[in-house]
Amino acid sequence: MTDTDLILAIDQGTTGSTCLIVDTHLRVHGRATVEFPQHFPKPGWVEHDPEELWGSVLTAMQQALSAADADPANIKAIGITNQRETSLVWDRKSGTPLHRAIVWQDRRTAEHCAQLRAAGHEDRVRDQTGLVLDPYFSGTKLAWVLDHVDGARARAEAGELAAGTIDTYLLWRLTAGTVHATEPSNASRTMLWPLRGGGWSDELCALLGVPKAMLPAVHPSAHEFGATQDVPGLPDGIPICGIAGDQQAALFGQACFDAGEAKCTYGTGAFVMMNTGEKIVPSGHGLLTTVGWQIGDTTTYCLEGSSFMAGAVVQWLRDELGFFSSAAEVEALARSVDDAGGVILVPAHAGLGAPHWRPEARGLIRGLSRGTGRAHIARAALEGIALQITELLDAMAADLGAPLAGLRVDGGAAANNLLMQIQANLVGLSLQRPTMLEATALGAISLAGLGSGLWSDTTALRDAWVQDRAFTPSGDADAIAGLRKAWAEAVALA
Repeated sequence: MTDTDLILAIDQGTTGSTCLIVDTHLRVHGRATVEFPQHFPKPGWVEHDPEELWGSVLTAMQQALSAADADPANIKAIGITNQRETSLVWDRKSGTPLHRAIVWQDRRTAEHCAQLRAAGHEDRVRDQTGLVLDPYFSGTKLAWVLDHVDGARARAEAGELAAGTIDTYLLWRLTAGTVHATEPSNASRTMLWPLRGGGWSDELCALLGVPKAMLPAVHPSAHEFGATQDVPGLPDGIPICGIAGDQQAALFGQACFDAGEAKCTYGTGAFVMMNTGEKIVPSGHGLLTTVGWQIGDTTTYCLEGSSFMAGAVVQWLRDELGFFSSAAEVEALARSVDDAGGVILVPAHAGLGAPHWRPEARGLIRGLSRGTGRAHIARAALEGIALQITELLDAMAADLGAPLAGLRVDGGAAANNLLMQIQANLVGLSLQRPTMLEATALGAISLAGLGSGLWSDTTALRDAWVQDRAFTPSGDADAIAGLRKAWAEAVALA
């Protein structure tokens, strides 16, 4: 290890790709984010063009290297973190995708999931995978492609097709099609990977209609998966040594290495995740049990609550309603009023996730009056994001039998001080925000450092966590109780 050793993190998200160039002291030398288009071919459908996605990664990488004025030859390892359940199918020989990637927010397989529930399979799926039968997860997305592209199912069974989540696709592209692999935090989001081990499940693959022949190899999260080959702007031979789904990577990046430590990431969606150590903790309150990461032979598990719309609500106000030109303007607009004026906004645009799991739900604005203005709706949007997280934390406390001691926060929307204060007030819990909000990328960097041997353990990673600000609860208890009651009434109508 030298002072010039660098790590490249690829953080491939729902609306854009971010790349960071970081040294072994976790100092950021360069960063860049490149957005790419979202495709909405039908109501409830969300797709990504794989070439547009890959192009955004390449551009972000080149811009980050330029910003760092870094020699690519000094990159000693690459880490990947990704939007998790988004998945696609491609030809093993040509690398050509059979269809656009189907995004985690996509609802097209709701009927398939309902049929599986009606046939009595939900309890078995939940016991095996820790997940609920919901179109959120990858398995039914892959089955949909096989059932709607001519000849795809026969080709998949013959081993001609490869499938994977976005980490798998990026790994394939980075290695010029020589590596088809993933790791347990992503595999555990497919409904095809049992939490208790044993590899891809014959039973679950048969139930969902996904041939095992198309699925990737699964390695530990910190592992040398392969090396770069024919990547524009990078030399061949750089090892890809760390991969994790974005929320698990954020938990790792927040240095929540011990059981009981928890974080909430406010990105396109918002996700609460708590480390439960080597113990698999089933949820009785609508949360998910999932893999956090695997280091060596040790697997760490988590409880998770997911809400599908967080930063995406602000983007909706910006892009579809034209409330402002930049998402960062939402805080000033929402601060311009003392409260939401009785307006409740339920951000169920892509259905309701935990703890409700209602894919048919849709967004709702309630309580409009003649005096309602843009500022009231903007504030109601922030409150709607925070109220969703409050429900998730309530469910987590119910599963644990005790409230959480604290919560670390990260993600782009965590920079919004008003949102963070609203959140602290609603949950009655102190929130700790680090100086580096890009915890997902930091998790990928950390895993890559471990997988490549740049670090021998997590001590340096824990020491590198620095608090920017804490948000402590305040506000009128009666007003908070009234807001929570109005929220529950509105959610029932969504």
